[in-house]
Amino acid sequence: SIKMDLLHSNGVLIIQHLQRDYRAYQDFLNFMSHVGDPRNIFSIYFPLWFQLNQVVGTKMIWVAVIGDWFNLIFKWILFGHRPYWWVQETMIYPNQSSPCLEQFPITCETGPGSPSGHAMGSSCVWYVMVTAALSYTVRWKDKSAVTLHRLTWSFLWSIFWIIQISVCISRVFIATHFPHQVILGVFAGILVAEAFEHTPAIQTASLRMYIKTNLFLFIFALGFYLVLKVLDIDLLWSVPKAKKWCANPDWINIDTTPFAGLVRNLGALFGLGLGINSEMFITSCKGKNSCKISFRILCIAASLATLQLYNFIKIPTHTEYLFYILSFCKSAAMPLTVVALVPYCVHSLMRTTEKKLN
Repeated sequence: SIKMDLLHSNGVLIIQHLQRDYRAYQDFLNFMSHVGDPRNIFSIYFPLWFQLNQVVGTKMIWVAVIGDWFNLIFKWILFGHRPYWWVQETMIYPNQSSPCLEQFPITCETGPGSPSGHAMGSSCVWYVMVTAALSYTVRWKDKSAVTLHRLTWSFLWSIFWIIQISVCISRVFIATHFPHQVILGVFAGILVAEAFEHTPAIQTASLRMYIKTNLFLFIFALGFYLVLKVLDIDLLWSVPKAKKWCANPDWINIDTTPFAGLVRNLGALFGLGLGINSEMFITSCKGKNSCKISFRILCIAASLATLQLYNFIKIPTHTEYLFYILSFCKSAAMPLTVVALVPYCVHSLMRTTEKKLN
């Protein structure tokens, strides 16, 4: 439509302005794009928060998974273009004088562009973290404590918006998203996170509930894809565009395709359910050692170190279905490691040490 073309062309002008005038901040902006990567939720934020507060850690995974699932459905409905290929195919520029947008190794996302998954994932998980931190200070009653709470509230929400704005600017700078796409992503993420502030049932969900939720999310997404495919609407239309217009074929990654994100998130949710409902979790995280600061610190350190090892596991990409299966298994192993395996090992080590000292 004419209005959408106008929105896109104005977005291109903003991208050109950023790439021209903010060149000195390129490394920082690329870093902030990595900060907003939804995969950091499972490998960094979740291990930290789950050992500090299991309620917040559990909520974080649910918010991340459901938020990313909604992001996928929205992407399929909105058919949002990405700047780096839109400028090459649009007919609104006279005499084929399309603007030149610089690309980077993290530019060539293969899924549709609206709303931004990085912006949505970043806003929802940071919303959970900020509200969790503020929940500790809201209980303070005396006058000085109330003043401190207000200062803390202002500080944390300022940090929240600084991070979200930085992530949004970084995604626009690298020509992966138009400005309206990152703005939509931020507010969609906040809505999802706020919804889970009023959903306490996830804290007592059984393994059966986790499996049912996984099946529903997968069947709905797959069914939606197949129904539209029967109607001759290809929801993977963005993949050939990314391959055609990416400046470097090596920057194309199957891990950025719509189904790759879906499988990764379903694996993480299944791994969380498996871990929380395991005997190892009950023995370690519900035992007497769970209240010890030393136990939590050791669990955090061991979890972060172990999860970094998963980065060395390279999943073969030559067979797409095999990639999805192995990606699901790898994603499930990460929360299972944080929730059950690492705490159980730390618990066993501490118990053995205590017996030797006695």
